[in-house]
Amino acid sequence: MLTEKLPLNPGQDDRDISAVVELYEKLLRLQRQGINGIWARILKNAFAPLFAGEFDYIAGNPPWVNWESLPEEYRKSTKPLWEAYGLFPHGGMDTILGKGKKDISMLMTYVSMDKYLKRSGRLGFLITQSVFKTAGAGQGFRSFRLDEKTPLAVLHVDDMVELQPFEGASNRTSVVILQKGRSTKYPMSSYLYWKKTVRGRSIALDSSLDDAMNMTQRKQFVAEPVSEKDPTSPWITGRPKALRAVKKVLGQSDYVAHAGAYTGGANGVYWVNIVDRRPDGLVVVSNITEGAKRKVESIQAAIESDLLYPLLRGRDVRRWRTEPAAYIIMAQDPKTRRGIDEDEMKTHYPKTYQYLKRFEGALRERAAFRRYFTRKDRLGRIVETAPFYSMFDVGDYTFAPYKVVWREQSSSLMVATVGIFDSKCVMPDHKLMLVDCGTEQEAYYLCAALNSSPAKFAAVSYAIEIQMDPHILRSIRISIFDPKQKTHLALAELSEEAHQAVELNDQETVNRIEEHIDTLVAQIWGLTKEELKEIRISLEEMAS
Repeated sequence: MLTEKLPLNPGQDDRDISAVVELYEKLLRLQRQGINGIWARILKNAFAPLFAGEFDYIAGNPPWVNWESLPEEYRKSTKPLWEAYGLFPHGGMDTILGKGKKDISMLMTYVSMDKYLKRSGRLGFLITQSVFKTAGAGQGFRSFRLDEKTPLAVLHVDDMVELQPFEGASNRTSVVILQKGRSTKYPMSSYLYWKKTVRGRSIALDSSLDDAMNMTQRKQFVAEPVSEKDPTSPWITGRPKALRAVKKVLGQSDYVAHAGAYTGGANGVYWVNIVDRRPDGLVVVSNITEGAKRKVESIQAAIESDLLYPLLRGRDVRRWRTEPAAYIIMAQDPKTRRGIDEDEMKTHYPKTYQYLKRFEGALRERAAFRRYFTRKDRLGRIVETAPFYSMFDVGDYTFAPYKVVWREQSSSLMVATVGIFDSKCVMPDHKLMLVDCGTEQEAYYLCAALNSSPAKFAAVSYAIEIQMDPHILRSIRISIFDPKQKTHLALAELSEEAHQAVELNDQETVNRIEEHIDTLVAQIWGLTKEELKEIRISLEEMAS
């Protein structure tokens, strides 16, 4: 237990910091146990009296808990604070689509600076890297302003995402130092990117500073908003020369990406393997329960093949290659964005309906179903607005015959095309991002552009490592495929060759093709040979 005495404020008595440390340790224990409501009340009622007055310096590690995990009562009571600091600018459909996924550390940072920090004082917090690199969710935080008269300056950031310094946790860790009363200037030149230099070993919690330094490299990067027109847009980070070059690549793409089909946590119901194909046209399936979050009964059943589609999961995708290895029951109407009408299901797909009916209870209990497909009537009764088997993130784009896909969770942008499989279009799951394309040739072209070094560098420079979400295409300027453009056609041909080479495990040919692709996209984006070289070097540096 730490018992050091620290002066809280000139003119005040010294206080024993052990009380604060003991309280903080209690918060950590409660947080590990998931008792969020208790620590929230402790923070609100116990911390403030301990910290009376304003200080020159504040250091700490606020709890990292997202908005949706907070108790509803606490969300309601603190929402005015979020809004007052401009941390909750989104509502309605934007919130549903993920822009409202704030973290409590954002609010605690702003409150601490507002209430307990002197003007020109400095705050150092251990904080989630999401505040710098998530589109939407971190937008309000990146205004770096308490109010119209009180700006905040980011003086320094340590990016420790790759280190994963907390044992047993995959938190996206960073350290930020902020100063009250000054404005943030871009490019922000003090951004330290930490990389481990040893493999197979973690940095132990009891390691000395010298040990940690010897096991890591620190690369001095700069940071600035990915959009020059929006200072609250996600940060892009990297070596100065590479960032100047990649600005030619940045911009709004002509393509729009979507998340794959989401079962709402009921993969064990919708994901199946085919056991047998019967002469009467029915297909015998076995649901995949291994690894499913929601535990359901493992069964075999004969269903119609009409609503059975090849399933593409994250594990089935790598650069230039997709390989569906399971199937999904897709009882969804892409037009209404709800499950197919129950009467239609009973009439045309009775066996599939009977199968889904066996899991009715579990499907109705899904949090996403209750949130998006139920409402209260005038008498306060819960009314369902869609069939109980309705899914999420399914539209016309999901049923496109040709798609470009990439993993949401990956250390780099890994893109491939997917077409018809087993006589049907392939359904990417929610761990994959997808772009629907009109032709196979267009899909090959887009895949080549996204797998190029400039596009990969742009993505890894502003996306949080392991999170390659649909927002990526909002910042990588890719024009729509034009079959009259020789460069577009050449990229499509090279992309098709790369897919074939990966199929044959011919890495030498893949490397040659990728170099040719880089040369062509450099022409499209107006990159010089030196700029392309700098981007490649920086990309290798960040990946090494």
